[in-house]
Amino acid sequence: MDTTDVLLHPVRLRVVHALAGGRSLTTAQLCERMPDVPKVTMYRHIALLAEAGFLDVAGEQRVRGAVERHYRLRQDRPVVDTDAAAAMTPDDHRRGFAAAMAVLIAEFNAYLDRDGADPVADAVSYRQGTLWLTPDELAEMTAQLRAVLAPRLANRPAPGRLPYLLSPIQFPVGPPSTDEVRP
Repeated sequence: MDTTDVLLHPVRLRVVHALAGGRSLTTAQLCERMPDVPKVTMYRHIALLAEAGFLDVAGEQRVRGAVERHYRLRQDRPVVDTDAAAAMTPDDHRRGFAAAMAVLIAEFNAYLDRDGADPVADAVSYRQGTLWLTPDELAEMTAQLRAVLAPRLANRPAPGRLPYLLSPIQFPVGPPSTDEVRP
């Protein structure tokens, strides 16, 4: 199955996010994290991710006569790289964006449903703004953001460290009309 087809599904994206940072979880633990996803559905998506090369079995143990597997993301898992993104159709991009938004909504709702959720204390942010940028300014800003985020992407779970879902989204909202252009 094609990498983009595998990843362009909200439940599978949520599983990938849940296992980020080297975490190892069982299907039961993933079901606890995502109570809105039926258990049978979760098993099906886990199997698909494993078959497609995204997941490894990190360990197994017997629990009440059944074998319980701990899954983790493979370090060499497939990714949607620049070439794959360039090959995507506009409909693929629509599906990808819709899947990403569905993940954001589901994860945000799960956060708010937790006991003690405090968006102010937890520094939750969902602001939007319009930036007027030349292609060179956009490239410079993108490089600066990557430089800031890259070292943090290597962080692993540790005491005092919480996982944060960061979803930068940028796209042109349309070319300016002639009366909007100022010298």
